[in-house]
Amino acid sequence: MGAIASGGVRVLIPSVIEAFGIREDEIDDVAAEEQAELTRREQLYREGRPRLEVENRTVIIVDDGLATGATMRAAVEALRRQGAVRIVVAVPIGSGDTCAEMKTVADDVICVFMPEPLHAVGQWYADFSQTTDEEVQSLLADAEQPIKEVLVTAR
Repeated sequence: MGAIASGGVRVLIPSVIEAFGIREDEIDDVAAEEQAELTRREQLYREGRPRLEVENRTVIIVDDGLATGATMRAAVEALRRQGAVRIVVAVPIGSGDTCAEMKTVADDVICVFMPEPLHAVGQWYADFSQTTDEEVQSLLADAEQPIKEVLVTAR
């Protein structure tokens, strides 16, 4: 029915809310639960590090795919509020309609494969299991290691 992101961003999908008759108080309850989880993850993943500064920068947001696009819309809005000057959305798979709609909120959208109909993003993966907190922490720790300069010579 929607998504949230840092900075109080909330994106709702009216057609889903109407189709299932979801009440405003139910939306608020779910949003509060998800905000608690978002806060938990931010604290756990950052381990005391400050949020990355994106003001006046180009940001590339990568996700496993776009179905409804609510999560990506929330991410784009959060980065806009933080001052990103250019936002590129890149996904390997997405609904054609959603990829087209995303072009109204992002500066550039790359959707590699757009099958119609797209029933679920997960059906296009051999392993679509949830990434664990430990995996995220390990990847973030690896990303902090200095990158060795690689010199490539062309012949």
